[in-house]
Amino acid sequence: MLKLGIFTFFTGAGFLDLGFEMAEFQSLFANELIPDFCRAYKYSRNKLNIPLPKYGLKELDIETYCDSNGSDTWFHQAECLQERRYLQNSLCQAKRDFDLVGFIGGPPCPDFSVAGKNRGAEGKHGRLSQIYMDLICREKPDFFVFENVKGLWRTAVHRAFFDKLVKQAHAAGYVTTARLINALEYGAPQDRDRIILIGVQRSKLKKNYESFEIVDFPWDKQILYPLSEIKRKSWPKTDPFFQNGYLSAPDDIIPELTVEYWFRKNDVENHPNALDFFIPRAGLVKMQTYDEGDDSKKCYKRLHRWRYSPTAAYGNNEVHLHPYKARRLSVAEALAIQSLPKEFELPPDITMSAKFKTIGNGVPFVAAFGVAKSLKEFLEKESI
Repeated sequence: MLKLGIFTFFTGAGFLDLGFEMAEFQSLFANELIPDFCRAYKYSRNKLNIPLPKYGLKELDIETYCDSNGSDTWFHQAECLQERRYLQNSLCQAKRDFDLVGFIGGPPCPDFSVAGKNRGAEGKHGRLSQIYMDLICREKPDFFVFENVKGLWRTAVHRAFFDKLVKQAHAAGYVTTARLINALEYGAPQDRDRIILIGVQRSKLKKNYESFEIVDFPWDKQILYPLSEIKRKSWPKTDPFFQNGYLSAPDDIIPELTVEYWFRKNDVENHPNALDFFIPRAGLVKMQTYDEGDDSKKCYKRLHRWRYSPTAAYGNNEVHLHPYKARRLSVAEALAIQSLPKEFELPPDITMSAKFKTIGNGVPFVAAFGVAKSLKEFLEKESI
């Protein structure tokens, strides 16, 4: 069995890391800029009894690891150089201790999202995708994982930028495979598309991939529910809202993909974050007017207990209402929709906004785990 290590960038609260760790990759280094997210990362790992990465959690802008010549002060230039050397030395040591070492990460993506800013590669966050790929191509880990929104894949102008990143990876010696995945396929109760780009240094593989494309990557091996099967089911649409009302489960659904299944699985009412939810100063009466399952509005979407959730992104005035309670979702319920383990919790000393933001930014845990399992299977079979 290969000994696999990962360096994570844009780690947030560590959902992607955790999925890979559960698939037997060892987390060696993590990078996150936002202090509240760093606190969430440390706190959750402590609760899960998972040690911090060997080479630490660095609370730094990823640009710190780039060329320091553009830095505005001598002190900043020196800091960038020091951190860059630390990263390089850590990676060098990791490659001696592990069979293969990779970079994983999902750069912030509102600039590629129609629901967000949609500014593309020129946006403040869009630039981070280029910076991440530049870092990969310069430091040359044995493999990498790049995760982002479907807009980077399906929108023509953004797709051209994505194709440019792929060509850059090829020029740096990587063979690649990409897929638009949906969290539902892996068992998360959430309709969430993400583009996953995976690259492996061709020098580490047995086969000679002349086209630079990995055609035999086992994407389908970890798929639990094909989207075609999910869409064929007779999912309920709307039902009248009754506070704490009872509603039996329909026959022709997949119970494991419903929010109610995950609420019960994670015992959300007794979870440490059960009481973490926004209490509006006004609007309670309005909340009661939305039918269970009415997710047609942008701002107020009431979930249906016997259906999966829309994308769990809680910014841009997107508010998800509890199926049968007159309130917004709690942090515990949002974590369940992100398919986190029951034991995963967020700290009491960060703001409610930070909690929901780091949840919404994260990769659904079971999807991260499925992607990691597929990559591990490929590396076990194909690496030298």
